[in-house]
Amino acid sequence: MACRSLFALLLVGLVLLTGCRKESTEAAPPTLVDFSININNPAYNDLAVPGGWLYLTGGSMGIIVYRKTIDEFVAMDRLCMYQPTQLCRVHVDDTGIIARDTTCCGSAYVITDGSVTEGPASLGLVRYNTTFNGSTLRIFN
Repeated sequence: MACRSLFALLLVGLVLLTGCRKESTEAAPPTLVDFSININNPAYNDLAVPGGWLYLTGGSMGIIVYRKTIDEFVAMDRLCMYQPTQLCRVHVDDTGIIARDTTCCGSAYVITDGSVTEGPASLGLVRYNTTFNGSTLRIFN
């Protein structure tokens, strides 16, 4: 009798664990990122002051670079993390602070840190490391 109860308990636990999935566990495709830009170059004028942002080529679907402070930058992949195999790309909207995709993944992210502001995504944008020496910004993983 004890074996049947244990088996029933294990079966119920297994059903509960597999039934609670909310979002796919698909991962973003691994992409090597390692490049530098000179922010004094006129092509990068949008990064001249804190609060500025721009798109760069690289990563899975492009990169958003945001200048938080004089010395701190944030770089994030534009790949929406809700069902990433669908290859949905976020775009910075008119607010200049939210990156969203309304036609494919339906999610929105804050460009200051890549966190989710609207679902269905529960994972933030993939962030890349940055270093800055006063003129050269390096973006890498």
